[in-house]
Amino acid sequence: MSGVDEADDRYVVGVDYGTLSGRALVVRVRDGAELGTAVHEYRNAVISSALPDDGTPLPPDWALQDPQDYRDVLRYAVPAAVAAAGIDPGDVVGVGIDFTACTVLPTLADGTPLCEVPELRQRPHSWVKLWKHHAAQPHADRINAIAHERREPWIGRYGGKISAEWQFAKGLQILEEDPEVYRRAERFIEAADWIVWQLCGVETRNVCTAGYKGIMQDGKYPSVDYLTALNPAFGDFVAKLDGPLMPLGAKAGELAPHAASWTGLPAGIAVAVGNVDAHVTAASAQALNPGRLVAIMGTSTCHVVNGNHPAEVSGMCGVVDGGISAGAWGYEAGQSGVGDIFGWFVKHAAPAGTDSHERLTELAAAQPVGAHGLVALDWWNGNRSLLVNHDLSGMIIGLTLATRPEDIYRALLEATAYGTRMIIEAFVEAGVKVDDLVIAGGLTSNELLMQIYADVTNRPLGIIGSAQGPALGSAIHAAVAAGVHPSIQEAAQAMGRVREAVYRPDPDRVRAYDALYAEYRTLHDHFGRGANDVMLRLRAIRNTAVEQAAARKGASA
Repeated sequence: MSGVDEADDRYVVGVDYGTLSGRALVVRVRDGAELGTAVHEYRNAVISSALPDDGTPLPPDWALQDPQDYRDVLRYAVPAAVAAAGIDPGDVVGVGIDFTACTVLPTLADGTPLCEVPELRQRPHSWVKLWKHHAAQPHADRINAIAHERREPWIGRYGGKISAEWQFAKGLQILEEDPEVYRRAERFIEAADWIVWQLCGVETRNVCTAGYKGIMQDGKYPSVDYLTALNPAFGDFVAKLDGPLMPLGAKAGELAPHAASWTGLPAGIAVAVGNVDAHVTAASAQALNPGRLVAIMGTSTCHVVNGNHPAEVSGMCGVVDGGISAGAWGYEAGQSGVGDIFGWFVKHAAPAGTDSHERLTELAAAQPVGAHGLVALDWWNGNRSLLVNHDLSGMIIGLTLATRPEDIYRALLEATAYGTRMIIEAFVEAGVKVDDLVIAGGLTSNELLMQIYADVTNRPLGIIGSAQGPALGSAIHAAVAAGVHPSIQEAAQAMGRVREAVYRPDPDRVRAYDALYAEYRTLHDHFGRGANDVMLRLRAIRNTAVEQAAARKGASA
């Protein structure tokens, strides 16, 4: 029995930590009604060129954040959302959070971030490494090479490659580039778990980030022998990473008095175990049954789908028992640049008069499929799946003097759809069924993009019934942690929502896109699978030039 009836006016708060801001959402537990929301923009946003205090320069491909920005979301967004909802805070029974991942930070044993230790604040490696920190690619390459040399049994569950975005690559980078920071780090923790620690004073690890980002399989991390093969001083990394492991929807603890004063919520209410923004959205999209893939589309895209059994899918982000919901094997894949690519073009390449998404979409929608004569590779921010290489870069082929801005814009939209099709086909070829898609995130408002995805993938597309998919998913998990609903599945049925099959594939457009996709796949394999490594060579040339220029500037200062 869930203990929920039509007169139940208890509430939960879901907090969604994104790349640039955090959002709080107040939700009624009996029906998922969204009553109030508020957003807090991070003061320091993404730190990618220099540290905020003293201007310490950062190398290429770095992306850091300030943990104080995360606390401020609790101080400002949560009380504002409760006020907007017009409810009595005393009726709130639980809070849940989700986070971008892999976003990790080194801390002291009590959870103090190393970047808040005065003598370490000017050391870049003491700060939070955001998911889009891609400077650990050489370390990821070595992690993968040695795993295959040793025939580590876990590597197949990650599609054969561990990403530069994940915990082990970032931890190894810290060790080898700043051993003192690594030595001082007593804990190395996902931001999702760290903010839960701040809320309830209890250190936990959630099975989602531990499995997908921390290489935990079958209840254990990689062995000390493997770690020391990477670097003799890396053998203690799991000791820094490990912590009490808890399933999704579990109660991590109770809201501590200091966090109650931040949020304005009652001390002692349930705090749910942390989660990842993409995976938590499956519940709010009512997409927990096997075969229904959720694509959370924003600056990047994460693809998650439940399956009945474990399978090794080449190039995927991982398969984890209970990684999305209990009783199923959760699969994850992703694209590290989607909305960011469209935004780049509007900001940096579209001429006046067409420099808006609305105008470019309007012009692009008037074209028949293939009329622009272009194919693009969607690697402006590297490739997460299936190639797992963040040194790859974008490409557009077919440009002529007749090419117009809307042609390029549409080709970029289509390129991201082709990347999603590559992921779907990899799942299906490995025996993981994908019957239909549910789309969540900020890009669902672009009707042209949604129809392109339906036509390219040749599958019906549903649209999540909430504009706040991750925050609603976190609220659903909070309701389970508070004991209001007995399981994530039952809470999702009561509180989630989806608009079924809003976009359906058109047979003529499907055939036209099949031909274009064949060209995309040829380019994908040629430039991404070793036939021509020009993108990697160009990246190395760029990095050398930037580093030499910085050295000359430093020498003349």
